[in-house]
Amino acid sequence: MRSVFSKYLIRNFLGVLLLITGCGHQSVNDLPEGFVYLTDVDPSIIEHSRYATNENFLNKPVEGYQNKRVICTKEAANKLKLVHADLKLQGFKLVVYDGYRPQRAVNEFMSWSKDINDQAAKPYYYPTIDKRNVFKLGYVCEKSSHSRGSTFDLTLIKINETLKPISYSTKAIKKGEIIPILDDNTVDMGSSFDLFHEVSHHDSPLVNSEQTKMRNLLRNSMKNHGFKDYQEEWWHYTLGNEPYPNTYFDFPVN
Repeated sequence: MRSVFSKYLIRNFLGVLLLITGCGHQSVNDLPEGFVYLTDVDPSIIEHSRYATNENFLNKPVEGYQNKRVICTKEAANKLKLVHADLKLQGFKLVVYDGYRPQRAVNEFMSWSKDINDQAAKPYYYPTIDKRNVFKLGYVCEKSSHSRGSTFDLTLIKINETLKPISYSTKAIKKGEIIPILDDNTVDMGSSFDLFHEVSHHDSPLVNSEQTKMRNLLRNSMKNHGFKDYQEEWWHYTLGNEPYPNTYFDFPVN
């Protein structure tokens, strides 16, 4: 009985010690050199790491995403902080859906694209295309810039608004087609994050003037601080002078 009680005391003492020392929380020192947690650089940026949840085109947490924090290179984080400061002066804040992406996650995307029996998320993310074509159409890449650590998927939210749980609906776009909308209270960009459809392309004629204005506000703010856009996805930006242009990392997000 004494032995069991002693083990109980030791276990609880160690638990308290972890809380005091902070050993129960991963620090920047646990990351590869040159990488940081985005909120350690700018805690006012809103994060919603969609690939760490069920709210993505795989309909489940993606391999390698063990934590909902956004990781990126220090250079990318510092530049994004400047972008955010500019946008706040204009009445908006950034919402980041993804940053660094492990190569193992990209590998899972590749496996998913070949599994034609898995169509659970089709109505919400790729309603008009064959999932086997997501790589050919440029919505997913076998070697993703995200794995180099200086790419973000992001959008805008009004500065006095808060992110909300996703609500699902549909709307008609200019040519009369019905597309899904995953509304999380962010700014209306004409299509939702990760909708694999031509309406998501920069300068798409399928969005209205106000939606184009908001896309351009985000794009101009990002480009002013050295980020490059990606034609097929209005939400995707890569730091032009990225520190690891030829390295694809695979450490987990934890």
